[in-house]
Amino acid sequence: MVDAELLEILVCPEDKTPVTLADAATLASLNARIAEGGVRTRGGAPVTEAVTEGLVRADGAYLYPVREDIPVMLVDEAIAL
Repeated sequence: MVDAELLEILVCPEDKTPVTLADAATLASLNARIAEGGVRTRGGAPVTEAVTEGLVRADGAYLYPVREDIPVMLVDEAIAL
């Protein structure tokens, strides 16, 4: 789980807007798409593993995955929602 204090200061590296924790419905929808295949990061890498936690950009367009409690705040790692 992302620390609340850290979450308050994190922003999207691309447009500098705040990010929020992804809700269960967002994760379920994304994981269904991942299971079907064809989901890629913005950098073009295939996403093959389910996402258990993520941070969503303010406009809802992209999710930054959280891996082993560490937010991966790289534009190329973002996943389109």
